[in-house]
Amino acid sequence: MFEPTRDQAREFFFETWRKVQAGEVLTGMEALALDIVLMHPEYHAVLADPERTRQRDYFPELGQSNPFLHLSLHLALEEQLSIDQPRGVVARFAALVARRGERHAALHDAIECLAEMVWRAQRERAEPDGAAYLECLEVRARR
Repeated sequence: MFEPTRDQAREFFFETWRKVQAGEVLTGMEALALDIVLMHPEYHAVLADPERTRQRDYFPELGQSNPFLHLSLHLALEEQLSIDQPRGVVARFAALVARRGERHAALHDAIECLAEMVWRAQRERAEPDGAAYLECLEVRARR
């Protein structure tokens, strides 16, 4: 499992955006990241100015959304969906899309579940709880 540092994750998105702006060829993962970045035009200025945003801290308690975390969660979810890992995530996500009627909205619901699972694992210093994650997706699909 690839677990990039904060700086590596940010550099990945900066480099992907730089390549796009320069018209360079993207790798498979960069192409996937680009699809995600294009869904979020509000982050384009952040990615276009790495010198200003590379070391910036974001504070959710102050209402500051972390664009790098958000994009990374999108990327992680897309990887999960591509291999159905944890097993059952594809079916639960499909139910969520059906309920929401729109894939991007369903992605954001699923990302909230993913972020909660990661947060709990970090807080409890435990392995991520895939069953709880899948249950969260199920609950959101029933709302």
